[in-house]
Amino acid sequence: MGRIYTRVHRLLRLIVAIQSKGGLGAADLARLCEVHERTVYRDIDTLNASGVPCAFDLESRGYRIGASFFMPPVELTFEEAMAIVALLEEAGDGTQIPFLGAAARAAEKLRSQFPAAVLDSVDPVDGHVHIDLARSASDDSARDVYDEVRDAIASRRILRCKYDATSHSDGREARNGDEDAEREFDLRPYALWFCQRAWYVVGHHGDRNAVRRLKLNRFTSVKPTDRPFAIPDDFDLHEDLGNAWRMIRGDRRYDVAIRFESGFADSASETRWHPTQKEEWDQETGTVTLHFTIDGLDEIVWWVLSYGPAATVLQPPELAERVRDLVKATAERYAQIKAKPN
Repeated sequence: MGRIYTRVHRLLRLIVAIQSKGGLGAADLARLCEVHERTVYRDIDTLNASGVPCAFDLESRGYRIGASFFMPPVELTFEEAMAIVALLEEAGDGTQIPFLGAAARAAEKLRSQFPAAVLDSVDPVDGHVHIDLARSASDDSARDVYDEVRDAIASRRILRCKYDATSHSDGREARNGDEDAEREFDLRPYALWFCQRAWYVVGHHGDRNAVRRLKLNRFTSVKPTDRPFAIPDDFDLHEDLGNAWRMIRGDRRYDVAIRFESGFADSASETRWHPTQKEEWDQETGTVTLHFTIDGLDEIVWWVLSYGPAATVLQPPELAERVRDLVKATAERYAQIKAKPN
């Protein structure tokens, strides 16, 4: 009975996933259900044999369920309903993640469809769950660019763009310092990405002939074209980022070790700063050494500086030298400031 239930549960999960999101291939569905691709193919055959028309769509490069099939309304548990309402209403606030204001309206529509029992449980908690993310730019700062990029991804059409690369937006572009920074180029947008307080488009930059991550509010011109493009099947944002500390992937990989003094050890270790993070505690001194494996040092150096004298770089020497030089420059700048008399 357990195996039968597991398979039925997986088939329902496949139906919901395919109906709610296009472009899911066998590999995507296999990862979602934590099974082998061969199992997904067998499940697709089972769905078709059971009267659920499911076929691979060449245009979206994923499975689709025929329009003649309708799933009954999904019944949410209290935990699921509360999570959806909190995320849509709080994270959709324009001061937190721009351009997602429609999320609040979607929450109201979903709320109207909740079963009475779930709604009775949600109402007393509603308004008492808060999510505060780092504040970002205003909702209007790059709204038009966001819309153009989103539409280009949906229609798979190339954009003709101009970009202010000298404004230090994504690090790598800013350092190029090219004289032709404002020259028009073709952009094949692969994905929209919200990271570090701002929206970025990740896509193929025609002039650079490489994938770039470009900040939306640095575009000075975005024009749609009728020229089609295809998003590579092997494109994966996380693989493109590699082991970057946040979003700037360097050309060299480093093993980093940073020791935090006892007064900051707990707070530093309680957050998972990077997927490669490992901890090494010294029980005698109460200090902790955090180990990371990262691509590039441009971002982590500022994170280390934010801890001031509570953090000491043990390795690599290149990172320790950069921190030392920046601390020295900061000290020299403040040494020139004369104290004002009371």
